Amino acid sequence: MSEKISYLQWMLRVLKQSVELGGFPEEVYQILSRPERVLIVSIPVRMDNGKIVVFEGYRVQHNSALGPYKGGIRFHPEVDLETDMALALGMTLKNSLNGLPYGGGKGAVKVDYKKLSQGELERLSRGYARAIAPLIGDEIDIPAPDVGTTPQIMAWMVDEFSKIKGYNVPGVFTAKPPELWGNPVRIYSTGFGTALAAKIAAEKYLGGFEGLRVAVHGFGNVGQYAAYFAQKFGAKVIAISDTSGTVYDPNGIDTKLAIEIKEKTGKVINYPKGEKIKDPDASLYVDCEVLMPSAIENVIREDNVNKIKAKVISEGANGPTTPEAEKVLYERGAVIVPDIAANAGGVIMSYLEWVENLQWYWWDEEETLKRLQSIIENNIKRLISKYESLRSEKKTVTMREAAYVLAVERIYKAMKVRGWI
Repeated sequence: MSEKISYLQWMLRVLKQSVELGGFPEEVYQILSRPERVLIVSIPVRMDNGKIVVFEGYRVQHNSALGPYKGGIRFHPEVDLETDMALALGMTLKNSLNGLPYGGGKGAVKVDYKKLSQGELERLSRGYARAIAPLIGDEIDIPAPDVGTTPQIMAWMVDEFSKIKGYNVPGVFTAKPPELWGNPVRIYSTGFGTALAAKIAAEKYLGGFEGLRVAVHGFGNVGQYAAYFAQKFGAKVIAISDTSGTVYDPNGIDTKLAIEIKEKTGKVINYPKGEKIKDPDASLYVDCEVLMPSAIENVIREDNVNKIKAKVISEGANGPTTPEAEKVLYERGAVIVPDIAANAGGVIMSYLEWVENLQWYWWDEEETLKRLQSIIENNIKRLISKYESLRSEKKTVTMREAAYVLAVERIYKAMKVRGWI
């Protein structure tokens, strides 16, 4: 994006392009460009010093054509209503693309959660749950964690909501701790999905995945498990990085050991083998077939895209590739599995947890992972098929554009048979 535009403006532009590329009626854009409902709440919290501080929060319910609203809750000092609306639109598209029976929603509280004590954080979490309680429910709107929120916060919120109702309602929040109606697969579901998306794309465009060289940028939860499962699927992980630097070993990195080192020391650079490089971005530039950017947005840009050597990129992070860089990569013959598909393992796992909660019936870890894998495989293969179909008509199309067209198409069909358009 050459001119500076807001995230909401960018999302609306993406939506408009998708409607035009898919040949859908203009009414589809008119409906999806606005949320169905917006809730703004004030949350008074008694702080540890005895004073009352009032926090501002939001819940945006964007579209319900495909089912209940679904989307995370963000605790961050820089959130605002416009950003929350953009994120809710993004969740509508993400849930649709991934075949889930959900519309999109998003919530937020404007707060620097790092400055709160544990007690203050709990009181804020419970206050937010009370504030949005009239508009949520396990068949209405099902929040989950996002930036700044955790399974523990979900546990407080589901407990508070259950107190209000007078009975346990496990399905109203997802990504809860395994001890309280959660599922252990949720911990690694996003990284698992990112690696699986890379594997399927590599099998399609590189003739296989086994033995390929893989680099992972970012070694938080997503990057760790993306690396671990890439290795488990038969690839050779040769580079991993976090803010401490990059570890490079052309002979392959022991991802299990690397995860243990990261958990113990907080720095991936303490991994005992391989070459240590100070630049955390060096993992982006190594000679490899597959790259999984799994840290933050805008790490692959116009100014560094010529250093990227990977042929398949699976986006574990949200928005790691700028539009300008993406154009260059596609002109070079690379393929990018976009974030909306590649990092959807988390929301798909949230769906499976919700299904368990509604039934009061739990699958074991092996059965859960099998179901998760089946859904992700079908979604990525369907996306590749749509991409190939659009590419045969319009040669410059990207897989990201195909993903948005596929997402809008499913919502359009639902709205059409409902009689909304």
